[in-house]
Amino acid sequence: MLKSKTVKMLAAAVVLLVALFQSCKSEYDALLNSTDVDQKYNAAFNYFNHGKFNKAARLFESLAVQTSGSAKDDTVQFYWGMSNYRYKDYYTAETNFSKFLTNFPRSPFSDEAAFLRIDCLYRSTYRSELDQKPTYTALAVMTQYLIENPNSTHAPTCRRMMKELNDRLDKKAFDNAKLYYKQEDYRASRVAFRNILKDDADNIYREDILYYIAMSSYNYAHLSVESKQRERYLTFVDDYYNFIGEVTDSPYRKELDVLYKRAQKALGRYSGTEEDLEAREKDFEKERKKLLKQSEENGK
Repeated sequence: MLKSKTVKMLAAAVVLLVALFQSCKSEYDALLNSTDVDQKYNAAFNYFNHGKFNKAARLFESLAVQTSGSAKDDTVQFYWGMSNYRYKDYYTAETNFSKFLTNFPRSPFSDEAAFLRIDCLYRSTYRSELDQKPTYTALAVMTQYLIENPNSTHAPTCRRMMKELNDRLDKKAFDNAKLYYKQEDYRASRVAFRNILKDDADNIYREDILYYIAMSSYNYAHLSVESKQRERYLTFVDDYYNFIGEVTDSPYRKELDVLYKRAQKALGRYSGTEEDLEAREKDFEKERKKLLKQSEENGK
């Protein structure tokens, strides 16, 4: 008996909830189809202020047609974008803000819309191992924004975003070049690392890049046929001097010093003993293991 009564109460509650849902749905659908601009306008802001951004976005979208050319036009268009932004639909919001800036460049909302468009583009970028086309798009828009609005309150945030995205591109370039090194294609590795510095001398991995350029040229020379070794060891010597001339205090120095002496010996220029070289190699082997561990921890 008790069980039957409970089932009936639950069924009644479900019916009531369905009725309430349908009532709310009908009321919202009526708003969407309404021609009463003021009622719809107030309702859209009510939904927005209560955090119901998806419903607000649909109402503002519907209002955009009805308020076109009126005093409310830019407000409706801006909050359509804001609703999508708050709903985390960044792709649609970016489209909204882009269109808004084209149509209302002198609106009081224009600076905020320009920044929010940038934030949408920033949030739509991918981690370094994936396609970076969205990153280039975001950087181009940020650069233009800072040129036009150097004193904006959003400028510091834009600069922080730009640094993060540029660092991501630096990592992408570094990782791509390092793939050749891992595959032991040392000739291609050296070319790839040199091209990074040619295109971007301020790459945040500059010290590592100079190191891998020298390592690539040494390994390429060491693995070459004897008739080619002299020329290629001389290339390594140049890369070694480039490294030590720029980076005076580096954890890579011990290893490169030993390889330099090996190259000098191969070139007939080294006067030290084999024992001295072996002792140095033992020292840098310990250092190399330490560097590898650090590199893995840093994700290099």
